[in-house]
Amino acid sequence: MARTTIHLMRHGEVYNPQGVLYGRLPGFHLSELGHQMAEQVAEVLSASGHDITAVITSPLERARETGAPTAAAYGLRATTDERLIEADNRFEGLPVNRDRRTLVRPEHWLSYVNPLRPGWGEPYTELVARMRGAIIDALGQAEGHEALLVSHQLPVWTVRLWLEGRPLAHDPRRRQCALASLTSLTFDGRTLVGLSYWEPAGDLLRRAHDMVPGTSAAVEAVGAPQEGE
Repeated sequence: MARTTIHLMRHGEVYNPQGVLYGRLPGFHLSELGHQMAEQVAEVLSASGHDITAVITSPLERARETGAPTAAAYGLRATTDERLIEADNRFEGLPVNRDRRTLVRPEHWLSYVNPLRPGWGEPYTELVARMRGAIIDALGQAEGHEALLVSHQLPVWTVRLWLEGRPLAHDPRRRQCALASLTSLTFDGRTLVGLSYWEPAGDLLRRAHDMVPGTSAAVEAVGAPQEGE
């Protein structure tokens, strides 16, 4: 059977000086560093001989901008898939990245009654269903080759949990899905035979300001920022 690899990529850093949880809100573009991340991933993929024949992105600006350099490097026209979009979240627009205390205000307490759903946004099972559908369609499109699917942290991490047979409810601080990272799924026909995680732009992560909770191999590689950095 044909071997096909689907790379699930999280977009690069977003310009977000207000620390807003932007979710599906329009108008949030990559920062200068985010563009560098996207360019570096394209360079790494092309220089290391990856056989990318399709680039498919979430319709949000930051995802389309992240996929553009790889599409250009391979002479492809990137397409969009609504199923790769960010998770729906009722906290959109709140400055939660600047002040996490925003989330514990009394008016939000009912959102935490059922963390398994979760109460503050799109159910994890719905995330998995739409991401699974996008992956299956990409398998048919790139059969025998590789495809790059640019999405967002929570959709990528949730489908990975499902593929690994782990509970979908999780601690956001433990997500292994850094900016511009790749979660690569290798299939033999339609059977998943390999899953790997890597950070082609990991050396740039230390300079990022717009981050959400999660873990990164770059933390181990470069250590914590020093005082004054």
